[in-house]
Amino acid sequence: MISRTIVRTRIIQTLFAYYKDGDKTPLTAKKELINSFSDSYSLYMLLLSFMDELPRYADEQLADAVSRARITHRTYTPNRKFIDNAISQQVFSSRALRAYLEENKLRWDSGMSFIANFYKQLLNVPFYKEFMQLEAPSYDDAKGLWRRIFAELLLNNEELYSTLEEMEVALDHTNWATDADWVISFIVKTLKRFEEANGANQPLLPMFDNESELDFAKQLLTATLDHHEEYEQMIDGHLKNWDASRIAYMDRIILETALAEMINFPEIALEVSFNEYIELAKEYSSEKSHIFINGILNEILSELKRENKLLKAVSLKD
Repeated sequence: MISRTIVRTRIIQTLFAYYKDGDKTPLTAKKELINSFSDSYSLYMLLLSFMDELPRYADEQLADAVSRARITHRTYTPNRKFIDNAISQQVFSSRALRAYLEENKLRWDSGMSFIANFYKQLLNVPFYKEFMQLEAPSYDDAKGLWRRIFAELLLNNEELYSTLEEMEVALDHTNWATDADWVISFIVKTLKRFEEANGANQPLLPMFDNESELDFAKQLLTATLDHHEEYEQMIDGHLKNWDASRIAYMDRIILETALAEMINFPEIALEVSFNEYIELAKEYSSEKSHIFINGILNEILSELKRENKLLKAVSLKD
């Protein structure tokens, strides 16, 4: 789930907070980085459990409706197709999910207001109504319903963001509101892999795409911290007409992390590293930062190439 792109993002965020705070130690920064990965994965698991929590709430509402009908002697035939949908039943029975939720004490208790409001809105959604009108919804019907709920209703949902902000405080986690959209994209990917035959043993995404990603994260953060002053000098030496004091701090963080990766990880293609940090500059710094970072990196890399200080070939243009 957590790729190298996400690792790089987390590292520049961790470094930005580390240098801005001034009182943190490198050990604290490393702990915060690792905790940020765990927090993102906890959000993934929590949002997966939404496929169980929402039908549970719907079941309660249906039970209330049945009781009211009995009291008023009305005929009422409940439609349980959403409550009993195959995907929610599979999520409910997932051993991996249940174990993680219990171990990390993850619950929707402080988010029930959102679940209630979301369910009311869902009742009027056309694709939900179509599902409820099916004579006997199949496994694929249920899978399609949930994919649309996440991709069309939960993605870019401001009320969900606000709820997650409250829940992350209540459950002692961070970045849930800011992580929501990319985590939802992984929920959709997970749903594509769901198979009815897997039952309670349906595989979920692991925290990292492969075992080496956590080591990469630790090593890259350490290299950037250890060589902070060296990389600062490199950057300052290539500013030329730029006023060093006016360079955006995030630009410096991105440049230092990029240099740490390019110099200390010869197995990673230079173009891959270069392009990753240019994209990070577009996402997290000012409008023209990527142009500035592109130019400074090219100059430093050309110098390192001339001085034979790179352990890998530089194929970028000088």
